[in-house]
Amino acid sequence: MVNLEVIFLGTSAAMPAEDRSLSSLVVNRNGTLLIFDAGEGMQYNFIRTGLGFNRKTMIFITHMHSDHILGILGFLQTLSLQGRKAGVDIFGPELLYDFLVENMKLLPIKLTFQLDIHVIPNSQGTIVEEKDYKILYCKSEHGPNICSYAYCLLENDRPGKFNVGRAKELGIPEGELYGSLQKGVDVIYDDKLFYSHDIVGPTRPGRKIGISGDTRPSDSLCDFFRNCDLLIFESTFSSNELTKAIESYHSTAIETATLAKMASVRRLCLTHFSSRYKDLNVLLYEAKSIFFHTELAFDLKIIPVHYLK
Repeated sequence: MVNLEVIFLGTSAAMPAEDRSLSSLVVNRNGTLLIFDAGEGMQYNFIRTGLGFNRKTMIFITHMHSDHILGILGFLQTLSLQGRKAGVDIFGPELLYDFLVENMKLLPIKLTFQLDIHVIPNSQGTIVEEKDYKILYCKSEHGPNICSYAYCLLENDRPGKFNVGRAKELGIPEGELYGSLQKGVDVIYDDKLFYSHDIVGPTRPGRKIGISGDTRPSDSLCDFFRNCDLLIFESTFSSNELTKAIESYHSTAIETATLAKMASVRRLCLTHFSSRYKDLNVLLYEAKSIFFHTELAFDLKIIPVHYLK
């Protein structure tokens, strides 16, 4: 069983609030840390999570706005001060490379580990492919001159359920043959052929987490986030500020919930809140009127993401 959870490190938009740092979250997949955006102050909340500084870590940047990137340099320096040796991969728009290289020269920041900077090449595709999951990206809509991306973590399908009782009934001994059948391989034992599909059920879907970054809702994002187990989507404004949302290329709570409903996601979490809202229930009530399975993010909130079946 692979544990999967999301921890919010910052949930405020543009400027921090008393109890909210700027945009950042970490997906912890069985000890591998996938950090999405690194707004100012994120490392303080990262320390509070107790996740540690020496785990396998990858960082993904949605776009080059200060409230999403100014925490990177301090975080990298803290990793070095903690004596990290394992390399870190960071992914993002083209300007990310210049931002990191030039600022590390100016400060200067001397890293104790290798930092590999990966520029996202085009509008949609796969940026990371591991043994049992991948990270997908899709161009989002945050302004005509802004290169911005949304991301998905998508796990590979899992093998079907193994019917141990059926295997024993057929006289197949436990051990290596069970492993082969689980992987979909037909086996021969005692001069008899046993078919995997007679003992193992149909494959089961892996989990899918979507992260919007800052964006207007769009048909392409609706398709990209389809069937997410958890969708984390910006909700900067209420419906009363729709004009402001359109002008600034952000989303309202109702627009976010509408996209979640159209994309058939299982669960929606709103984040990236304008500091003008002292009571975020205004946004929550609007969203829940469209998509009931909606909740609010807050700093250090943890959301476990379980298998559907």
